[in-house]
Amino acid sequence: MPKMKKALLFLLLLFTQLSSPFPIFLESLEEKKMAFVQNYLESFYDMPIRGNKIKRWKNGTQLVEKIKEMQKFFGLEVTGQPDEETMEVMKMPRCGVPDVGGYQVTDGNPKWNKNDITYSLINYTPDLPKADVDSAIEKAFQLWSHPTPLKFTRSDNNNEADIQISFARGAHGDNSPFDGESGILAHAYQPGRGIGGDAHFDEDETWSKGSRGTNLFLVAAHEFGHSLGLAHSSDPGALMFPTYSFSEPSTYVLSQDDINGIQFLYGQSNNPIKPTGPTTPRTCDPQLTFDAITTLRNEVIVFKDKYFWRKYRQQLRPEFYMISLFWPSLPSGIQAAYEDVEKDLVFLFKGNQYWALNGYEIRPGFPRDISNFGFPRSVQAVDAAVSIRQSGKAYFFVKNQFWRYDNQRRAMDPGYPKNIADVFQGMTNTVDAVFHRDNFFYFFTGPTYYKFDLRARRIVSVGRSNRLLNCR
Repeated sequence: MPKMKKALLFLLLLFTQLSSPFPIFLESLEEKKMAFVQNYLESFYDMPIRGNKIKRWKNGTQLVEKIKEMQKFFGLEVTGQPDEETMEVMKMPRCGVPDVGGYQVTDGNPKWNKNDITYSLINYTPDLPKADVDSAIEKAFQLWSHPTPLKFTRSDNNNEADIQISFARGAHGDNSPFDGESGILAHAYQPGRGIGGDAHFDEDETWSKGSRGTNLFLVAAHEFGHSLGLAHSSDPGALMFPTYSFSEPSTYVLSQDDINGIQFLYGQSNNPIKPTGPTTPRTCDPQLTFDAITTLRNEVIVFKDKYFWRKYRQQLRPEFYMISLFWPSLPSGIQAAYEDVEKDLVFLFKGNQYWALNGYEIRPGFPRDISNFGFPRSVQAVDAAVSIRQSGKAYFFVKNQFWRYDNQRRAMDPGYPKNIADVFQGMTNTVDAVFHRDNFFYFFTGPTYYKFDLRARRIVSVGRSNRLLNCR
């Protein structure tokens, strides 16, 4: 064979060897992704388990509809595709019980036909002292007894207790094996005989009484909701929402959605003062108000109570999350926020403290005292904040005054504070939140926003605050 033909043949073989694994590798990744999606939908959205999964994916009308059902439940944009946001939610740690909509009770409304319910601990996790486990379990039951006539008593007789609580790994005898660390954290069964009411916790998790690992109190309280007959809620602020997020146990209270659900089953407590819980903000409520607004790279972040909306400029429907899902150590009720684009930092303020974010990570060494910005001691909180990238200036609004801060010099500009009404004519109220876009300040006061032209120095339009969230 001539040398030229040998060389061409060698190059052709080499190219074939080098190029063929790449598309196979891509296809393998895509197949793994779709196998994960289908397993998730089979586990939590009643997708039938039959036939070859890859074939079902490629001919997947039913798959698309089930993805839409899941996206609607979690308040995501309903595309029917396993996009990035959908995959993020699917990968969150969660309860192993399937999802349904609304505040709901389990199909058929199963409940205990008595108000005195017993429970027992079959075993303990080695992650915590026994006293801490006992305390977490007891407090979790107290959440449900407070708004109802229910009473929970611990029993030493494991076989006779209504609700039996245990920690286990992998397959543990109920045809619902655990999946190792993260993923499914626990599951519980509806009221009834035998396994009915029992709650199982995955021992592969690292159980804790704080924000590290997985908080036992929060997961137990959720699972006991199932043990009493409640199914999952689509309200992100409800304890019965299926995904896990940390909240401070010492101040935790049931949401109104949870209270409505448990009282539907068992009635109200006999206490003269009827307990009520917080309600989750509705995105398009015409009376919606905001606590703080900031940009974060190419997003707009809107804070309200213990929640935030995350919105891209072209995004039709903003995403809605609990603050603790992204930042477990941040408090609820952030009062002010602004982005220093040049330093790629976002500053968040509550009371006399502030935090710095780099992307979605809290910088070490925070919180710090707001006196670092040069505020006098009389300023104990900031109402609103905003930054202008072009000038490198940040504005802090406190009651009826504002300060201007130089991000480069890290110092307040001389001549401040000034009265808000003197510089921003037409703004007569205190400012709840503000952000900057295209040479305009958008001031938010109550359920109303004011669009202020920084060149013309006047208000050019007024509207509902929820317009920022694409409400009409």
